[in-house]
Amino acid sequence: MDHITRERYGPWAIVAGASEGIGAAFSRRLAEHGLDVVLVARREAPLVSLADEIRERYGVATRVLSLDLSVGGAEQALFAATEDLDVGLLVYNAGGDDNGDVHFLDVDADVWAAMLRRNCHVPMLAAHHYGSRMVERGRGGVLLVSSGAAWAGAARLAPYGATKAFDLNLGEALWAEWREHGVDVLSLVVNATDTPPIRRLMAAHGTEVDHLDDPDDVACQGLEHLDDGPTWDVGSADGGGPSPVGGLSRRDAVLLYSAGTEAMFGSGA
Repeated sequence: MDHITRERYGPWAIVAGASEGIGAAFSRRLAEHGLDVVLVARREAPLVSLADEIRERYGVATRVLSLDLSVGGAEQALFAATEDLDVGLLVYNAGGDDNGDVHFLDVDADVWAAMLRRNCHVPMLAAHHYGSRMVERGRGGVLLVSSGAAWAGAARLAPYGATKAFDLNLGEALWAEWREHGVDVLSLVVNATDTPPIRRLMAAHGTEVDHLDDPDDVACQGLEHLDDGPTWDVGSADGGGPSPVGGLSRRDAVLLYSAGTEAMFGSGA
């Protein structure tokens, strides 16, 4: 990861969803490479703890922003809180959700609308806001964390998978538009990873997954491949290759992914 430097992607990086799991791992790795880090998530206490840790360990500057990215106007609060910073990298990792195991009609529509704001509306506007500065000066990067749920629709992942497909396509399109302007864009497709939300869901259903990716490995792969987008699928034999279900019909892909959600969450009602 020698290409992850303060000169190329700094001095400041923003990590949305930084309080735990993959986001915390991204924050540590960026600080290790000398970037100052804005830590964004809903819960302030873990952000403060992480900020203290990486300041002490790596000697970088930090800024903590306790912000619910699913509420209206969240993007404006984010932009205002970073207006005085020279942001060279945006890592949008927010999106882990404890409603990832329910059927579409079992949750009030307002909950799905909040997910849509957090997973689609805010990252799109953030990419536009920070990306415009990056393109203007000819350097920087945007990393959007997507999910294996983006490859095909699946029962009990309807809004979540749809929002992650949005992130996947948004990142790929921005890579195509900005690659000649010195700005790197990567859609990072994350699969089952050992994060607190997945652990909570499995505990609630009494299920297990044979293999969970390590959050630090996921973050390392994302940063390692930031400059060779548009897409990297964590854990696949060829992360930059075709969709893992590209050889299936759309119907078979949907049935396969729906069977996978049953294995992870139980058959449900």
